[in-house]
Amino acid sequence: MAEQLISTADHDTLPGNYVRPESQRPRLADVVVDASIPVIDLSNSDHADLVSQVAVACHSHGFFQVVNHGVPVELTLSMLAVAHEFFRLPAEEKAKLYSDDPAKKIRLSTSFNVRKETVHNWRDYLRLHCYPLDRFVPEWPANPPSFREIVSTYCKEIRELGFRLYGAISESLGLEHDYIKKVLGEQEQHMAVNFYPKCPEPELTFGLPAHTDPNALTILLMDQQVTGLQVFKEGKWIAVNPQPNALVINIGDQLQALSNGRYKSVWHRAVVNSDKPRMSVASFLCPCNDVLIGPAQKLTADGSPAVYRNYTYDEYYKKFWSRNLDQEHCLELFRT
Repeated sequence: MAEQLISTADHDTLPGNYVRPESQRPRLADVVVDASIPVIDLSNSDHADLVSQVAVACHSHGFFQVVNHGVPVELTLSMLAVAHEFFRLPAEEKAKLYSDDPAKKIRLSTSFNVRKETVHNWRDYLRLHCYPLDRFVPEWPANPPSFREIVSTYCKEIRELGFRLYGAISESLGLEHDYIKKVLGEQEQHMAVNFYPKCPEPELTFGLPAHTDPNALTILLMDQQVTGLQVFKEGKWIAVNPQPNALVINIGDQLQALSNGRYKSVWHRAVVNSDKPRMSVASFLCPCNDVLIGPAQKLTADGSPAVYRNYTYDEYYKKFWSRNLDQEHCLELFRT
């Protein structure tokens, strides 16, 4: 099945099963390329100002970039370099890891849900479970030789950053600093190392179509040279131009539910280009499967109705994977 990977060969034309119907194409000419996107300096010593900036960004955009975030620049560069190295491995080496089973915790796959889709996405990806590390690292790729060490170190740093951001997001909602971290339980952590090869006809397909993230918080490391991430705001698609050494923070569906809809899990998509391949590393913080999620009580104490019913993350995640990526927002199924 690994011949389905698009990173194992060059393509002069776009295969038919990647061509989107006319109405579902990216319309690249309509994308806003110079919109300003919130950039938050996490070294800001004025804590109240920092929390206020987080509140504005989460409310207005549902995503923002962070600089001076504490993850060493050399580590982010090593992470991207070893990811490129992995995707340059010979096809037979990569084939050992291939699977199209979404339940598999460590797998190399393509598109989104190959078994269900009628049209595929121009993406190969390596999916890793990352917490607890000692449980999962032995199953990770042993090639390239430095892969496990670099990726483990990166995962630890990203987890710490995620928890720091939870504190600021909790406070920005008027909740206790540790509210989100406590209420979401002993969190899982996953990673998707996304590789978008050069595409012969980028205006006909997607790397990933519009979707929201089913988890709580996504931290994205992007190729600094190649843009591709776009977010939907006020009826328009906006290109996210990477700031030097920044990470992109994305509010997931669970924080939208927990904030009682104050903060939005933003629709975003990945487009591809014909000049260069692009790499991105998405890290996902996910609630415990059996933890009960719903609007924070404090946010409904003034008589504001709860927008969402309580549910377990397990129930949510199963619903998410049983649907197509670009169907209506999965949270709509959990409204009160």
